Amino acid sequence: MTSLVLAGCFLLLLPCAGFFAAAYDPLDPNGNITIKWDVMSWTADGYVAAVTMNNFQMYRHVMSPGWTLGWTWAKKEVIWSMVGAQTTEQGDCSKFKANIPHCCKKTPTVVDLLPGVPYNQQFTNCCKGGVLSSWGQDPQASVSAFQVSVGQAGTSNKTVKLPKNFTLLGPGPGYTCGPAKVVPPTNFLTPDRRRKTQALMTWNVTCTYSQFLARKHPSCCVSFSSFYNETITPCASCACGCENKKKCIKSDSKLLSVVGINTPRKDNAPLLQCTHHMCPVRVHWHVKINYRDYWRAKIAITNFNYRMNYTQWTLVVQHPNLNNVTEVFSFDYKPLEPYRAINDTGMFYGMKFYNDLLMEAGQFGNVQSEVLLRKDKDTFTLKQGWAFPRKVYFNGDECMMPPPEAYPFLPNSANQNPVRFSTWICSVLTLLIVWIW
Repeated sequence: MTSLVLAGCFLLLLPCAGFFAAAYDPLDPNGNITIKWDVMSWTADGYVAAVTMNNFQMYRHVMSPGWTLGWTWAKKEVIWSMVGAQTTEQGDCSKFKANIPHCCKKTPTVVDLLPGVPYNQQFTNCCKGGVLSSWGQDPQASVSAFQVSVGQAGTSNKTVKLPKNFTLLGPGPGYTCGPAKVVPPTNFLTPDRRRKTQALMTWNVTCTYSQFLARKHPSCCVSFSSFYNETITPCASCACGCENKKKCIKSDSKLLSVVGINTPRKDNAPLLQCTHHMCPVRVHWHVKINYRDYWRAKIAITNFNYRMNYTQWTLVVQHPNLNNVTEVFSFDYKPLEPYRAINDTGMFYGMKFYNDLLMEAGQFGNVQSEVLLRKDKDTFTLKQGWAFPRKVYFNGDECMMPPPEAYPFLPNSANQNPVRFSTWICSVLTLLIVWIW
């Protein structure tokens, strides 16, 4: 009876274990977005804080329309003013007669300002439309900040109450934020770098991403081909779900000439090209040439979404031979070593002002490159699909891989066993005929 109860509890806990494990990315174990509040000064009824958002994720960035940050005030705080950002709603400020606050909502929602705002509304690292680069791609562009003046709040380290229930959209769902935690005050250097100051109080909020929470299906798929086999391994059917199958559009449809068909919607609903896999993005890996000491692979990324341009896209590949990358021809490349001792993961991304923009589906909706790798004689082989990636991520989301049995195999290795088996059968039949005769 006890064993049955324990087994039942184990089955009940399995979904929860998968839920929590989904927020852990083995290729970027320390990746997160950290939101830091630095109280710079106390006011008559509150404080002025500099809020800084750092994207410490190596290959996951925040695309347009940008991040949206929310929280719940602990007491009856209001926002008197903001610089470098704004709340989406003011709320009910009818009880204020003279000075009207910027926001009176218990649960404010904050967004970044757009580029080109007046200088007196700008703050350091603000006004980028909420777009954050990944830490691995461009550390300087992975920071966003704004200043907020809070009223009806505590006016000292002992009386101030930390906000709670933080939420982050980047730009869609997927992020889960922990509670605010007081940390040692941040130190600052003056412009001449001769004097050090520090915040009066600092607290951090850490937000982690889970693809499981972001979407029900993958957002990309992978296909394979090789020079040694005419078979092309396509993406699996309905690899990204077929909910949009009835709303897809054929590549030769006259609807594509309608004005505004490519305009994104507020709900970010895709307009996909009709394919058997129904994925917004497909990554194709082709084993192109086998030299004596090197081998070459071609990578092609195709966009099937008529309403989405992917700016500052990233492609992460896990393959054992990435420890010997010799040259990448038209992408930028950076090795990722989350565990130091293992160098089998790398990030490909577009060259700035050249191919860092993946256009919407159509004639220009693809980017491609080739990578030259030096062979390791102890491990290199073309057998058993070794030359194909183990994992592929596009823009931080893991792509659906083909099943291993569908990989292009060497012709001789594919026919080796059947020939031996048929030879054995013929030998047995010959012996039986001779024995009966």
